[in-house]
This record gives sequence, C-alpha cells and structure tokens, in this order.
Amino acid sequence: MLPVRRALVRILPLLPLLLCGLLAGCGAPSADRAEQHIRQAVAAWSRTPPPRLAPIPLEGWAYEVTAVRRSGAAATARAQLHYRLAGYDAAPAGSGREVQLRETGGRWRVTGDRAAPGAPPQLWDQGPVTVVRGSYALVLGAGQSQAALSAIAAEADRAVPAVTAAWPGAWARRVVVLVPGSVDGMAALLGRPAAEYRGMGAVTTGRVDAAPGPADRVVINPEGYAQLSAAGRSIVLTHEVTHVATRAATSARTPLWLSEGFADWVAYRTSDETPAQAAPALGRAVRRGELPGDLPADEAFAFGGDPEALARAYEGAWLACRLIAGRWGEAALVELYGRAGREPLPAALDAALGVDRAGLTKAWQEALRTSLR
Repeated sequence: MLPVRRALVRILPLLPLLLCGLLAGCGAPSADRAEQHIRQAVAAWSRTPPPRLAPIPLEGWAYEVTAVRRSGAAATARAQLHYRLAGYDAAPAGSGREVQLRETGGRWRVTGDRAAPGAPPQLWDQGPVTVVRGSYALVLGAGQSQAALSAIAAEADRAVPAVTAAWPGAWARRVVVLVPGSVDGMAALLGRPAAEYRGMGAVTTGRVDAAPGPADRVVINPEGYAQLSAAGRSIVLTHEVTHVATRAATSARTPLWLSEGFADWVAYRTSDETPAQAAPALGRAVRRGELPGDLPADEAFAFGGDPEALARAYEGAWLACRLIAGRWGEAALVELYGRAGREPLPAALDAALGVDRAGLTKAWQEALRTSLR
C-alpha cells in the first residue's frame, strides 16, 4: 500500500483529467455543439433555393453536409447539393459545394456558397440565369440575351421530334440546354480545359456507361455555336439531343464510331447534303490516296487534338452508319446500336447485320472510294 502522501502526489496531477471526464471532456462539448449549430445553420439556410434562382424550376433542393471545418468565428461546411429540374430530371442531380459561415452574436450565419474544390460550378455560379421554355426544351443561360436563348429553344424543339422519328427507343423526349456566357464558362461547367472545346458547337454531359438521368445536359459553346450556319446549328443540336435520347442504350461497350456516327446519321438523316459536302476532311484524305485502314478508334474522338484528324473520325463514323442504314436498313442500324451496348461488337454485328467487322470495314472503304472520289 502506498503512503497517503505519495498517493496524493500521484492523484493530484490527474484531477484535471478526472474533472474533464466528469464534464464529458474539456472543451469537447463546445466543439461538438459548435459543429451541431453550424450544421443546423446550413440546414435552415438551405431549406429553399435562393430567391435569385426563382426562375429555374427547381425541386428537391437540399444540402447534405459531409464535413465541417472551423477556425475561430469562421467555418466552412463541405456539402453535397441535391436538386431536380421539375419536369425534366427523373433523379436528383448532384453537386459538391462549400458553404461559408461566420459566428456573430453567438449565432452561426451562412455568408457564401461556392463549388467545392475539384467540383465543377453550377450555371448560376456564373451570373444571373435566364430561363426559356420550349415545347420540348428547357434552356438556361448565363450572360445571354432572351432572344439568343429563345432561338436555341426553337432549334431544340425541332431537334427532339427529329430524333424521336429516328430513334424508336424509349426516352423522355425533352432536353435541358445550358448556355454559358463564353467557352471558358462552358469549360468550367464541364471541368475541362477551354482549349478542348474551342471551335465546337456543343457537347452532351454524362458518362456513356451511366444510367440516363439528370447528368444529361446539352452544353452550348456560345462562341462556336454563333459561327455556325442555320443548317450547322440544326445538325449540332440534333446530334447532341440524339446522345440524350440514346443514353439508356449506350454503355462502355458501345464503340465511339457507332455512338458518334449514329448521332450524326440522325442529324443528317433529312439533309440534302452529299457525303462530299458533309465530309470534306475525309474527302481530302481519300483523294490524296489516304484511305482509312479501319473504322475510327475511340482515341480518334479525343478533344483537344488535331482538328483535321478529329473531323475525319466524325465524318468516317457518320459514313459508316449511313452505309449501314442504306444497305441493311434503318431498323438494322438501330438494332446494332442497341445490341452493341449490351454485347460484344462481333456478336452485335453478326446478329444485326449478318457481317463481321472485316466485312463491314471493307464495305465502308468501298463506300468512301465511291462517294468521296
């Protein structure tokens, strides 16, 4: 047994720790309560969309706080924003956000909200949003005039029925179009360098192996789109709307020559343009004696590379789908598309066309010689 004095000497230094334990940990309740109050402040602030977003048909608006970082009277809450565009999104869209807060008078208040590091911004982060509704399209623009957005909505309204006539598969038959103020704004929305999109008219968001849903947005490059003719704008929007329509049938199995070529085939389906007119880059190569040895590889469709090579890839893909529709029939082309997303391409080609890849490639090369020379 320890002498009483020695025992007291050992116990006394432990008293602060014992008291902290009795009080549930020195300083811990304050930190825990502060985080709880921060979360409550974000929850109260995010019950409804900000008034400046009133023109946008938002529903299911909610912030889910995933982490809190506090520094004195300032704090940052990392959160996941969930929302839907009413009448257009079947499932919530997601967006990583950072919410800034400050403590004043013992209360935490939200002072700002921005895209989380590494997460792309929302269109409304780039300025006030103007909304135009068409018969089939919802067009949201930042830094754009009402007249410009109305013209895009009208073009999208023409594209949706054109796509529906060519693609018999089930789809929503409506589309959301985002129009930022510049190509830099477009690149920010997509989380990619602006150089990849210069000269392009539009792109469609969403991974090819993702289920159809709110990720499918047509994003306009206002600079590239403005340089297009009326026919060019129609082709670009119809192409992109086709990607939205076929998303459920598209997977990582689907070769890009088929998905991009099919979208162009739909876009040119009722056009009077000849192959020589619509495929000038590939035509120049064929006339130089540079006949492609194979259907375009997936890598040939990468953005930011040689624009002439990219043009040849798109043109070659379109002419492959045009050949299939002309020789085997439009129904066979649609069947091939659906099968290629579910099974290996050789099996899809055999079932839909009764031909192997070598046979299709040979027929395609002959069509290039005939139509481009």
